Amino acid sequence: MAQFTKQMTVGEFEALFPDDDACKAYLLRRRWPEGVRCPRCGNDKVAELKARPFHWQCKACAPNGYRFSVLVGTIFENTNVGLRDWFRVIYMMMTAKKGVAALEVQRVMGFGSYGTAHYMCHRVRAGLADPEFRKLMGIVEADETYVGGKAKNKHGGKGPGGRGTTGKLIVAGAVSRKGSVVARVIDSTDAATLQGFVREAVSTKVDLLATDEHASYKGLEGLPARVRAARPQGIRGRGRPRPDDRRLLVAHQARGHGHLPQGQRQVPAALRG
Repeated sequence: MAQFTKQMTVGEFEALFPDDDACKAYLLRRRWPEGVRCPRCGNDKVAELKARPFHWQCKACAPNGYRFSVLVGTIFENTNVGLRDWFRVIYMMMTAKKGVAALEVQRVMGFGSYGTAHYMCHRVRAGLADPEFRKLMGIVEADETYVGGKAKNKHGGKGPGGRGTTGKLIVAGAVSRKGSVVARVIDSTDAATLQGFVREAVSTKVDLLATDEHASYKGLEGLPARVRAARPQGIRGRGRPRPDDRRLLVAHQARGHGHLPQGQRQVPAALRG
């Protein structure tokens, strides 16, 4: 069964990160779970500096030794703001349903200048722009559709359009349940293009990846717990869905989240087995 992480409450955040050292210890565990390595050369034979907690020295990549901290190479490097304040700003940005403005960050955090809040928000968003960080997780649906209206409604007169695919754009999309949507215009629905999009948009740690029976999705077995289900005729009211479709879609019950834009071939979450 898919596991989901419950949103951390304010009380839980305060208990988990009471001070800067707790934040650094958390960052250390997340960054180097198998032991500290030099961020320059990758050497794991580094010496901890007892006089400076969370600092190490690597003698393999510098004659006099290269000193570094747990913050080097992160968005928190070279800043006078405490790490706990950084974590609080990240918490604000991640839990706000409609986003948070730098002015609100300044007001809530009590920063002396708007520039500090703006700089921090910019750095956090830059970190979120990392492709590995943005990949979808949890239960994810991937699909493709053709976008284009009727020919008579197009600007400049008649042209290709209607119910066919001629003259229409191909849009690939992936959506995580109660989460983010990634969509992109693609040139083709061949296997290389669709699978390339899915691998760029979906994390390999996904709990469940659902696609339809399009042949181009075959070969994605490297992504765990993938299910393939054809759209049953019952979706458009032309009969009842097949029993095998119900079996494949058990994981999609109680979604509480909309699908990709109307008109796409979707994994039919409306079914209840």
